[in-house]
Amino acid sequence: MQKLNRKTVQGIESYPEKVLQFGEGNFLRAFVDWQIDVMNKANLFNGSIVVVQPRGYEKVEKLNAQDGLYTLYLQGMKDGKPVKEHTLIQSINRGLNLYTEYEKYLELAQNPELRFVFSNTTEAGIAYQETDRLEDRPQKSFPGKLTAFLYHRFQAFNGDNSRGLIIIPCELIEKNGEKLKEMILQYAAAWNLGAEFVQWINDANTFCNSLVDRIVPGFPVDTITEMTEELGYQDDFVVASEQFYNFVIEGPQWIKEEFPTHLAGLDTMFVDDLTPYRTRKVRILNGAHTAMTPVSYLYGLETVAEAVEHPVMGSFIKELIFDEIIPTLDLPAEELASFAKDVLDRFRNPYIKHFLMSISLNSISKYTTRDLPSLLEYINRKEELPKKLVFSLAALIAFYKGKRGAEDINLSDDQDILEFFKTQWDSFDGSRESLKEIVRAVFGYEKNWGMDLNSVTGLTDAVTHYLYEIETKGMKQALETVLKEKTAR
Repeated sequence: MQKLNRKTVQGIESYPEKVLQFGEGNFLRAFVDWQIDVMNKANLFNGSIVVVQPRGYEKVEKLNAQDGLYTLYLQGMKDGKPVKEHTLIQSINRGLNLYTEYEKYLELAQNPELRFVFSNTTEAGIAYQETDRLEDRPQKSFPGKLTAFLYHRFQAFNGDNSRGLIIIPCELIEKNGEKLKEMILQYAAAWNLGAEFVQWINDANTFCNSLVDRIVPGFPVDTITEMTEELGYQDDFVVASEQFYNFVIEGPQWIKEEFPTHLAGLDTMFVDDLTPYRTRKVRILNGAHTAMTPVSYLYGLETVAEAVEHPVMGSFIKELIFDEIIPTLDLPAEELASFAKDVLDRFRNPYIKHFLMSISLNSISKYTTRDLPSLLEYINRKEELPKKLVFSLAALIAFYKGKRGAEDINLSDDQDILEFFKTQWDSFDGSRESLKEIVRAVFGYEKNWGMDLNSVTGLTDAVTHYLYEIETKGMKQALETVLKEKTAR
């Protein structure tokens, strides 16, 4: 079978190199590169991507062997139905090996048509490396590499402000654009690059914060054989992704003129402040994941899809989101409801097996950042406790007992958290008062919560009540009880 490249596929378009991309991984190829491909095919962007591998070079060279081509499989819920489809992505022009082609990297900096920089170098990628030097070829850090690139562009165009770039990092950290800019300015100072370069960075370049959302499992190991037969060619860079995606860019509206995703019907937004969108994602998507996990797992389920499709657990999850999380958020109700519906569809995705135990990693700190704000804001707005969020907190404490019936739970968290919960549960004597002491101790662990949760009126007693129900009656009966409480209200 022929290998995928521009010789084996007819009709591949060539475009000017408008984008420098740090990161050759699955996510960017299924997210940014796919969007650029959609715009190219609609004659809206007419630009290609040059890819740099942040660390190493092996994948870039293998991608070059396919002339930058690869197949994207979109697998998930679309208009309420499971849909699997694929498309050939043609937006990458070439990859650069910085260890052997550094001069070509600097030549790219001299390209007047270059306009964008995208990156996804993991959360640890936007970091300052003191040992980096301007003369390194290449620098170790991503911000160091980009600073050297920008300085060369500044010199090549004699500080022309019209040759600045639009820089949109996609790393999953808050204020990613601002933090990247800070580090570039830090390198500019450390390398003595001069006040004029600093001024050019500030005036000519636009650094955008971003929020990205798409589940990308990556290379489909389990189904690659049947995919290859379907495609009729060998593709070593097939990437599988869910259908859903959302891209929020905090930056000036004029960027849309150069990156016209809206004209291609793409769900990419340019906003003045992405904070409410980040909060929406963290509270609804991530918050629901974290809140459902201990309840669903102790109920006897294994995956997110099983939980959402289950008649009892599915009701719990839906009520948790619509009745208790959404009322604490400030975006328009229709927009929140639409996003929540998409989240539930994503949870149902039959093509992605998302195990509850994989979500359970560091659940205590996750509850603190993802669910506790919703719980406290609900109390603030409604002057009563949100029953599902409180029940999930009780289930979380029960989960950290480390038992599902006679089965051990392989808890994964910081060692001090695990030791703390072991000490608490070792003291349990079966009584309600003993459970209340456990809850008091857990709530008083301010290092995690950032406060003493015992100070929240009624919360200690409510969680103790639900925890006693779980311990004495089991999760199934306890959950049915809390759902009936909602109905009776």
